Amino acid sequence: MGGYYGGRLAQQGHEVSLIARGEHLQALTEDGLTVESVHGDFYVHPFATDDPSEIDPVDVVLFCVKSFDTESAAVGLDELLDDGGAVLSLQNGVDNEEMLADIVGTDRVWGGVTYIFSTIKESGVIEHTGGPAKILFGHYHDLGDEPPERSTLAETFLEACEAADGMTADYTPAVHATLWDKFALICAQAGLTASTRQPLGRVRETDESWGLYRQVMEEVVAVAHAEGVRFDWDPVGKWMDAMGEGSGGQYSSLHYDLTHGKRMELEALHGSVVRRAREVNVPVPANRAIYAMLLPQQADSSF
Repeated sequence: MGGYYGGRLAQQGHEVSLIARGEHLQALTEDGLTVESVHGDFYVHPFATDDPSEIDPVDVVLFCVKSFDTESAAVGLDELLDDGGAVLSLQNGVDNEEMLADIVGTDRVWGGVTYIFSTIKESGVIEHTGGPAKILFGHYHDLGDEPPERSTLAETFLEACEAADGMTADYTPAVHATLWDKFALICAQAGLTASTRQPLGRVRETDESWGLYRQVMEEVVAVAHAEGVRFDWDPVGKWMDAMGEGSGGQYSSLHYDLTHGKRMELEALHGSVVRRAREVNVPVPANRAIYAMLLPQQADSSF
């Protein structure tokens, strides 16, 4: 998704640098970035590197790496940010913002979620197949503290996203609730599609599986409540209604990684739920079962 959003902002005329590696980096450097999108194909040729020190300090870093790469990818992040700059995490899970805050400071971290289906089709080519390509973000802060006022930089970034083709953005002061809201959905969608090897539609039409989908979300929300997160809406009802409609062909990135022999973000999803639940004494049997079933199948496992 980083390539898609970076490409859209570069298309709008903003100075964008992409951080990549391997064959993808080589293609970006030599041939530029091609995006095949349901909102219209386009081509840009921004600067690309695998060395953040080659990039002049920036206003905003879109941090889109897998959660298990957060700490290693954040090395040098403090030097990459300009004075007053911010890093926007658009990652799965609810642990990444805290890790980033430990590295660059809480006041320089934005928490965010995004709704987009995009993959690297081949080196130098991003394929965007669906989703509204929307970013919802806010200033990260310690849970229980009053949310900071929206900064001038956040306003500027919001305006840039709104002006770009093929993407949109919105700001929320309820950053913790927003992160946990999507976390609940991801745990259900990822857990059920990966453990059953079936798309959402098959899960949805199987009563026992659809009930488990709900239970996974209910458990995640219960952990959030126990930690002090407050919602002004019903996350479970919202997502059950939303995911109960549509074609049902969706899987999840966890399913993709599992079926393609790649490392899964299992620890950032159900592993995190299980660990956090233990700390606040909340039972999470559905999440624990999914975690236990998928853990031996982790690609980097030594079993």
